[in-house]
Amino acid sequence: MSESRKPHATSSHHRPLRSMLAMVLLSVTAGVCFALGLWQLERAAERDALQQVIEHGRLQSPLTLSAYSAATDLLPWRPAIAQGRWAPEYTVLLQNRNLDGRPGYWVATPLVLALPAPPSNRHDAVSAGSAEADAIGHVDGNLDFLGRGPVAGDTAVLVLRGWLPRDMQGGGIAPAIPEEPGMVEVGGELHSHVPRIFELWEWAGGESSHLPDTLPQAGGDIPQVQNLDLKAYARATGLNLLPVVLAQTSASSAPSSSLGSGAVQADAQRPQAPSALRREWPGPSLDSDQNRGYALQWFSFSAIALIAILFVARNMLRRARHQEPSKEAP
Repeated sequence: MSESRKPHATSSHHRPLRSMLAMVLLSVTAGVCFALGLWQLERAAERDALQQVIEHGRLQSPLTLSAYSAATDLLPWRPAIAQGRWAPEYTVLLQNRNLDGRPGYWVATPLVLALPAPPSNRHDAVSAGSAEADAIGHVDGNLDFLGRGPVAGDTAVLVLRGWLPRDMQGGGIAPAIPEEPGMVEVGGELHSHVPRIFELWEWAGGESSHLPDTLPQAGGDIPQVQNLDLKAYARATGLNLLPVVLAQTSASSAPSSSLGSGAVQADAQRPQAPSALRREWPGPSLDSDQNRGYALQWFSFSAIALIAILFVARNMLRRARHQEPSKEAP
């Protein structure tokens, strides 16, 4: 009889241990699911904040970019207009930018801004809130610009001109980029940086694309990169860049007004040819309700785990009560 009861006694001995292990695992599961729910709520709050930033920027009046543009005016998503001449020798192609399921490139070219009429004196420039006001308070230079100073030479802004398809049979040969000589006017939205994509080549053990140290390249080859950093681009080109990117949203046109240059007035009489570039820029995902839905799911999983812990604890108490009379019996 004692031998027949031995397996049952061993099973009863290990049962509390298994229950304790189950409670530990359920507790960890409940904590992880709860943390994931909080993370989803944070993501929802970030998307709501981003939507407010976009709406605030788009409600601003259009800004005319110039060498005197103040940093406080360069708000992300704000409509902006720039007049100047393209510098095609500094063009960079951004790879793997798909549109409607087709692989292609984003064309990024700096626009050398037309010089505006200079302020009547230094006091007028400062009181008008120009970029020179910031330069006065910094011995080491104006941090609002990425190049050699606010008005030291020509000022440029990097423009995302549009999308061009990739010739899959061309072996990576750069597409023909439409030329727009002379003075042009470009309209679009401001961005704080060039939108990035994940670069997987390094993870796969291959070579990633890097911006050359100096532009333009020997031979006139157009660099092709996955992502483009404004500061690195400014160093490579030596251009005095505004610290923003202008995503062009409509075709370039002749300048609508004269900036005091006879060349500008001559260009205004020249009609602009239609561009082959497509300007359908993808926006950030702003569906915060989706994150809240995910958060509700994670909180539900956490609640289920907590309920399971209560069931396991209740069963442990019941077994403990049943075992107490058997121990007291002779």
